[in-house]
Amino acid sequence: MTAVQIPGNPVIEAGQLVSTSPATGVEAGRLPVATDADVQRAVDRARTAGEWWAGLGFTARRERLLRWRALLAKRIEQLAELVHVEGGKPVADAIVEIVTAIEHIDWAARNANRVLGPRRVRSRLILAEFSGHLEYQPFGVIGVIGPWNYPVFTPIGSAAYALAAGNAVVLKPSEYTPAVGQWLVDSFAEVVPEQPVFTAVHGLGDVGAALCRSGVNKLAFTGSTATARKVMAACAETLTPVLIEGGGKDAMIVDSDADLDAAAEACVWGGMTNAGQTCIGIERVYAVDEVFDTFVDKVVTRAGRLTVGPEGTDIGPITMPGQVDVIRRHIEAAVSSGGRAVLGGPSAVQPPYVHPTVLVDVPEESAAVREETFGPTLTINRVRDADEALARANALPYGLGGSVFGRRRAVAIARRLRSGMASVNSTLTFAGMSTLPFGGVGDSGFGRIHGEDGLREFGRAKAITRRRARSLLPSMTFERTPTDVARLVKAIKVMYGR
Repeated sequence: MTAVQIPGNPVIEAGQLVSTSPATGVEAGRLPVATDADVQRAVDRARTAGEWWAGLGFTARRERLLRWRALLAKRIEQLAELVHVEGGKPVADAIVEIVTAIEHIDWAARNANRVLGPRRVRSRLILAEFSGHLEYQPFGVIGVIGPWNYPVFTPIGSAAYALAAGNAVVLKPSEYTPAVGQWLVDSFAEVVPEQPVFTAVHGLGDVGAALCRSGVNKLAFTGSTATARKVMAACAETLTPVLIEGGGKDAMIVDSDADLDAAAEACVWGGMTNAGQTCIGIERVYAVDEVFDTFVDKVVTRAGRLTVGPEGTDIGPITMPGQVDVIRRHIEAAVSSGGRAVLGGPSAVQPPYVHPTVLVDVPEESAAVREETFGPTLTINRVRDADEALARANALPYGLGGSVFGRRRAVAIARRLRSGMASVNSTLTFAGMSTLPFGGVGDSGFGRIHGEDGLREFGRAKAITRRRARSLLPSMTFERTPTDVARLVKAIKVMYGR
């Protein structure tokens, strides 16, 4: 019996997780499947390693993380080829993904001390005799459950910031891209060989569940909203805090004064890069009536030029074979409910590929509008104005990212999007900006990676006060007198009673 029946679907063979290319079925790697005991041992080893890593201090950790960054930069072609083979992503897209990850490692390493290190905090007049001090201490061991669609960028978005903050990390890569996850861990071990500070455990969903219950001090998860609920439930058993990036159904709004050529170019990129398998990808577009027809024509022209196939193309295969059925269902539902395919359509689904598809006039209650599609498809609907576009964009429980194209009102519209992030006159750019936090609201999750907020996500705030003088208004002592209390009341009335 052959080990793999469907290209891209992982199988377990003789205790090994076998990963194959979704395009060709070529084996990309095989990794040992972790048992519950293996996961526990990995976490226990990480706990010891984490104490050593935290003890190095910010400067020594920065130096090691920058060496890791340099190693990834030197081997970018090698890693990009592995991402391409294992997940099907075009090599050019893989390089862009890795470049973004390298940028995040660099920023986290260089800024961790400034953001998390000990500092004085101003005290208030009522406690002027005390000085305040704040620092962010490592949690200990961070568990990271990573996705397959961005197997370098997304895990590093948690792991690099957690490592910079002084934690050890145990990564459970997606079963669809375990070889990429192991490559990251092995490359880190080259520059930090002393202790297993960054390790990986492999397997299916049960291994992720074991990691949730293993005693990690915090868990960062990226994946579907449905799986996020299961992760939270498992972590709740031990009150393990979680950071969740769930699904998305991001919208683009095209206002009447938008640059339509730029909007169409960005729309096609935002919706169809990585074959549309992007949690912050554009899936819904709302264009105001006066520019709708022109905008749709420009999108169709650009999307129609994209090439599809295994090598040297713009769009590669759908990584998860089962997702092809979801994409087909959404396209068919859109058409059967009155929508029109102005590019592609049901015939665009040719497993393991889906050709670019643009749908218009799709009812808002359709699955193609309301559910995450994760394919190279776009729904573009006509609206009266930006207010109607906002109402439709904000109607779903998701709230990850979004995009607005326009001039006069674009920033104001972006602020009103119910989302954790938004790009004005571009798409997806907030993901690459290491200085900004990344995360969503509602069914898209909570917590933040990237930027200063991302560093603080992986540190425990530790507050310290230190007495530096005698109390002029003693209150927190049984030695206080009625006169002290009267003076305190008088002072409060003077300070805050006006």
